[in-house]
Amino acid sequence: MKTVLGIFAHPDDAELMCAGTLSLLKKTGWAVHIATFTPGDKGSAELTREEISSIRKSEAANSAELLDGTYHCLECDDVYILYERETINKATALIRKIRPDIVFTASPNDYMVDHEMSSKIVQTACFGAGIKNMEVEEESYEVVPHLYYVDALEGKDKFGNPVQPSIYVDISTEIGIKEEMLGCHKSQREWLRKHHKMDEYILSMKRFAELRGDEIKTQYAEGFRQHLGHGYPHSNILKELLGELVVLK
Repeated sequence: MKTVLGIFAHPDDAELMCAGTLSLLKKTGWAVHIATFTPGDKGSAELTREEISSIRKSEAANSAELLDGTYHCLECDDVYILYERETINKATALIRKIRPDIVFTASPNDYMVDHEMSSKIVQTACFGAGIKNMEVEEESYEVVPHLYYVDALEGKDKFGNPVQPSIYVDISTEIGIKEEMLGCHKSQREWLRKHHKMDEYILSMKRFAELRGDEIKTQYAEGFRQHLGHGYPHSNILKELLGELVVLK
């Protein structure tokens, strides 16, 4: 069975940015794994770090189960995701263990450093998974996976400039499961109301998916960019698998 891994900073990042595409891949017979660097330990204004971490990991596992998927947490700390040896090795070990053919991760340009650091770490981990002398116990995985970056949140970088995808996936048939998966993260509604001053968690997700959909003349879409650096696969496996549902710009 082919395997796809979405690895992001926090629980709910995958649901916001690529759950529709994960669902489409699941329907073609792929195994789905969702991982986060942190358990979301700072995502509460009332609960302790331990309390909110337990809740958010449970929510993430419930969400992954909707795709018969598996959730993993690398147990780093919110706000302190660092590009350093231990975290890179954790991500590399996970990739070697799962052996994914496709990896989705955060945009290299985003509003939050945690997202940007996650993106950089995953880039290195995908490459490092095949390096025998990495300081990782799991056996090296000789195939560098196809690496895709999801949209930046709201499609903007930290300066408010557009971050435009080059690959769009029509997820109109999957918006229901995407909404259901995001709805599993109930703890975040109250947190976002207090910290972000917003109470539109699912509605804002759907509006952005509509925006991307409008750009390819469909109802809902998710946007991606493929990592095409030396040593990474250059074939667009999403287009090969999903055909007309994938639009290239």
